[in-house]
Amino acid sequence: MFYASQPMIQYSIKDLEQLTGIKAHTIRIWEKRYQLIEPERTSTNIRFYSDNDLKKLLNVSTLNRNGLKISSIVNMNSDEINERILEISETSHDSDNQIEQLIIAMIDLDEQRFERVLSTSVIKLGFDETVVRVLYPFFEKIGLLWQIGTIYPAQEHFVSNLIRQKLIIAIDAQSARFKTESKSFMLFLPSNEWHELGLLFYNYLLKKAGFKTIYLGQSVPFDDLLEVAAKHSVDYLLTSITTPLTLKKYAEYIHQLSDSFKGKTIFITGYQTHEYKIELPQNVKHAGDPTSFQKSIQELLLNN
Repeated sequence: MFYASQPMIQYSIKDLEQLTGIKAHTIRIWEKRYQLIEPERTSTNIRFYSDNDLKKLLNVSTLNRNGLKISSIVNMNSDEINERILEISETSHDSDNQIEQLIIAMIDLDEQRFERVLSTSVIKLGFDETVVRVLYPFFEKIGLLWQIGTIYPAQEHFVSNLIRQKLIIAIDAQSARFKTESKSFMLFLPSNEWHELGLLFYNYLLKKAGFKTIYLGQSVPFDDLLEVAAKHSVDYLLTSITTPLTLKKYAEYIHQLSDSFKGKTIFITGYQTHEYKIELPQNVKHAGDPTSFQKSIQELLLNN
């Protein structure tokens, strides 16, 4: 049996800038002066970079941010770089270091490395802070990788399953917190939306705060939302939109939610909610990042 090989990933220099935080002009200087990376060219002579280039720049970013000069880094071999990176990840509290190493572990499907970085962060920061300061920005990087088409489904599934296991364990531990009179949230992703990790963490935050949650998960048809809300008490709704939509379809969906659930407060989050700055209906609120959503949770608790 023959299997089609995956096409080689191609990053533009702008992609590298967004994923590493290193300015494009700095990458070009390092490329020219130190031959740090060497772009290839398409048949139409457009420069592009590979996974190996991205991994090298992520490691260089970590080392450079932690005091090593680029002139020293370029003279280090791969074993020396890996040893120094390991030392930094185990002793530093810089969340950017952890995020960069998680991206590399995802690209390489390296479960041992992923678990080690994550466990180290949990020991230093605790579970909640690890998700807020490390995993949530990492989720956003995954969303960016989807936008530019440089992540295989297998890579996202690999890290999603590892993180999902930890989130579900944490959610289960909060199951006894809500009381009969607790307000309820219905959490869901729109049809054809599968990026669930952020929504799972928000479910954890809500349960920890004592709210009742009805968690519907991925790709929920709109009619199902109406049916659930008709049969169960729902005070608030929360959804996340990451998969690319046109501005028109995005606005239509937001207004459809608003019109269908009048009298309910609807919280929205996800990559597309940052990209499209539309005027939201009165009953729709931007949940933003976990820190701002936690503030919204506290306001709800104070007002109820």
